[in-house]
Amino acid sequence: MSKKLVKELRFSKDIIFWRDNKNKVHALEAICPHRRADLGLGKIINDCIQCPYHGFLFNGDGDAVLIPSFGKSATINPNYKVKSYKVKEYKNFIFLWYGDDNATDEISWLEGIDDLFSFSTMKAVWNVNYTRAIENQLDVSHLPFVHRTTIGRGKKTIVNGPIVELNGNILNVWVCNEIDKGQKTKKSNEIKKEECTGRLQFIFPNYWQNIISNKLRVMAAFVPENDETTIIYIRVYQKFVRFPIISTLINSIIMRFNKFVLNQDKNVVTSQIPKVSDIYNRELLVQSDAPIILFRKYLHENAKIDKN
Repeated sequence: MSKKLVKELRFSKDIIFWRDNKNKVHALEAICPHRRADLGLGKIINDCIQCPYHGFLFNGDGDAVLIPSFGKSATINPNYKVKSYKVKEYKNFIFLWYGDDNATDEISWLEGIDDLFSFSTMKAVWNVNYTRAIENQLDVSHLPFVHRTTIGRGKKTIVNGPIVELNGNILNVWVCNEIDKGQKTKKSNEIKKEECTGRLQFIFPNYWQNIISNKLRVMAAFVPENDETTIIYIRVYQKFVRFPIISTLINSIIMRFNKFVLNQDKNVVTSQIPKVSDIYNRELLVQSDAPIILFRKYLHENAKIDKN
């Protein structure tokens, strides 16, 4: 993010982001408490945001530090304050804490992805709640049908297990799919992790990776604009090619393929009703939906999102 004012829609609220002179990122709700003007139309002045309407200045904590009509020497009532959000820059993402102001800013990062990986990023916007978008990436049985021409080739329609483990806020899924030759489907306690051909990892509340190999990962962050629109940031991480120019080219080629695969998902997922997934959805789930069942249970027990 460059040193300019950026406005983004998150959880149905307009939020402004900017960097100060020390390169630290700040985030405020984009509404001036004075006359409710859009701070996204304002300017950055001395690391503060100036309201475009009457020139109020707000610092990174949302406190008014200048009301021009009062003069520079005036004492400002602390009620002149904008809602601020805790943010942290990590691994080229801006993490924002929407809920409890006292929440820890510790980040649980995805297993195995370190600074030795190069990456490329793409952005997609889906008209669906973020829960549906996430569940799509935890679904281990749709590949032979939705992705039959790409990653689902091979017709592995039998889903053994899967093995699903939730430790804290980290959900791991070991995938063991086979071609249907008339055999019985195995339950999760009848297979071993080393028999599985892949692993998915999801970290609550909203990011995921497909562990393809030690040197290749596909990562996604699911960002809610509102209840019915989600931004999906897809990243390809690889370290089997280290030379900068060649790695950029390789990343670009892999990303074009992933964009095509993601569009195959989009057509189906955006057709689901209701748009929001919940533990009370009237869906007849099956054994292969174990990751989705655990995802919904976790959200039901832990998610407390302010929609006011």
